Amino acid sequence: MSDPAERATVGVVGERSADRVSDAVTAAGGTPEIGDPDTVLATEPDALVTAGEDALFALAARSELPETPVLPVEVGCGVRSVPRSRVEGAMDTLVAGAGQVDSYPVLGVHVGDARRARALADVTLLTAEPARISEYAVATDGTTVAQFRADGVVVATPAGSHGYARRVDAPVVAHDTGVAAVAPIAPFATDDDHWILDIDTVSLRVERDEVPVELLADDRRVDEIDPGVPVSLSVVDTLSVLSLPESSHPYTDPR
Repeated sequence: MSDPAERATVGVVGERSADRVSDAVTAAGGTPEIGDPDTVLATEPDALVTAGEDALFALAARSELPETPVLPVEVGCGVRSVPRSRVEGAMDTLVAGAGQVDSYPVLGVHVGDARRARALADVTLLTAEPARISEYAVATDGTTVAQFRADGVVVATPAGSHGYARRVDAPVVAHDTGVAAVAPIAPFATDDDHWILDIDTVSLRVERDEVPVELLADDRRVDEIDPGVPVSLSVVDTLSVLSLPESSHPYTDPR
């Protein structure tokens, strides 16, 4: 539980429901700071609201994460998020200084020896041409787990295993377990497997030079990946996520 004075200033980033959040902060007796992340963080707010999933992912992609706790609003499942219908009550609670802070892993994505991206939810290799397959390998701690032909492969953190990975039948992973869900996308074989692997030791590889394959981090296109070049993942940071009584359970639809 925090001192109420520590939540007097609330930063708000993102477009989805940002105005409503800002008005609710004012009504709760706080001071909202709204704008792009650099501008808002420069004000050193006592809490930071990310309005919408894109705003949360963009924040996690920054090279340096804020020490300020982050309250997701209208983000969806995977992390506890305040739905639009509870914004006013949540801002009363936030400004009053209540809430619990949990840490979520942020992955560093290396292509070869170079770090190319960061991701909070998932990392995907995907063929750039529709209805074309390639061959992929999944490894953990240097040992190959599987090799298969498919449209792609996705690695999801606990914050992302509810999303795209779930739609390709990957298991949902609980928070704070230290593992990731890995699944092929539209595999050529009908008896495909899915894997739960140490989140800090997963690597992917394109095995054949047949069609272009793109690397995506939280749905952001990073680059085209050449065959044989490892795409390795490791936990490089943690994001402090604030949950309130008004926040929905991370694995339910918050609407």
